[in-house]
Amino acid sequence: MALTKITLQNFRNHAASELAETAHFNLLVGENGAGKTNVLEALSLLSPGRGLRRANLAELARKESGEAAPGAFAIGASLIEQGQVSARLGTYTEAERPTRRLVRINSAEATASALSEWHAVSWLTPSMDGLFTDSAGARRRFIDRMTLAIEPGHAKNVSSLENALRERNKLLETGGEARWLDAIEAQIAQHGTVVSQNRARLIALLSDELSALPPEPFARPVLSYRPGGPGDVAELLAELARARPRDRAAGRALTGPHRDELEVFMASSGVPAASCSTGEQKAMLIAITLAHGVLASTGRPSVLLLDEVAAHLDPVRRAELFRRLGQGKAQVWMTGTELAPFSDIEGQAAIWRVSGGQLERL
Repeated sequence: MALTKITLQNFRNHAASELAETAHFNLLVGENGAGKTNVLEALSLLSPGRGLRRANLAELARKESGEAAPGAFAIGASLIEQGQVSARLGTYTEAERPTRRLVRINSAEATASALSEWHAVSWLTPSMDGLFTDSAGARRRFIDRMTLAIEPGHAKNVSSLENALRERNKLLETGGEARWLDAIEAQIAQHGTVVSQNRARLIALLSDELSALPPEPFARPVLSYRPGGPGDVAELLAELARARPRDRAAGRALTGPHRDELEVFMASSGVPAASCSTGEQKAMLIAITLAHGVLASTGRPSVLLLDEVAAHLDPVRRAELFRRLGQGKAQVWMTGTELAPFSDIEGQAAIWRVSGGQLERL
């Protein structure tokens, strides 16, 4: 078990909700728009980043706040390891600065990246169904989120890399001095190389897990990591220096880990995932998610959020999904409009009915 005594204050359509006595399987059932995915989004914010919807902070606070501070929200949860509370995690905003996210771990101020040191959170949502036909940037974010499961410090390096790239773009645009460009490019090379190495390691580990899976009932994907630049610090630094005129004309750096790409093919046919049917793409996404769940559960608690995944599977694939999730160590949270698709695990699950931002334990 990973999380319990979860509280949502003034978050989306939840004025004050609590989920206690959680289990390995946790089900949120209710009509569309009831607030099920809002609970998953809240849990996803107990990790670095912008959560499963990538929403702006100002959008998250409940509009009709009642007694809560207008424009502010709070999310908290107790982290359980071996039956004992190991930490209390929380993230919140304040009415005075609704666009600034604050984090507390055991009542002490912390950074969002520190959350990944305590547990891993991953998710699969309907909006991700188009991942293979989406932009390369969307796939890099997908890789980076999964990488946090094996390297908690990855978020810091990604953030440092992105900040340095923005600063370099400004210096190139304004004709900044060479010595400043040298310093910024050294940061890009240092952090960028670590980011690329972490991503490559993740893909290698995922590939090992996927190779052990049967080709059915979920289509097995083959993953390939294509770096966007040299993988050596000195080589990347030299390339950035050589490319200054070209990058100044382009208005951005055209070489580096910010150009990395994840390529996915279906093992049985060799067809690129982007050219496969929507059903095959969904099956490959589930296979990747299950493989990643094994990695994420190694060495620390992990949480897997699955939004509306069971209803779109046939009985055979649904039963296999539940079997694998049951064998895994990750705490699982799933949503659905009705209980019927979850009949195989209903007796093992903690279940809440969600309606208008209100929770009722079943």
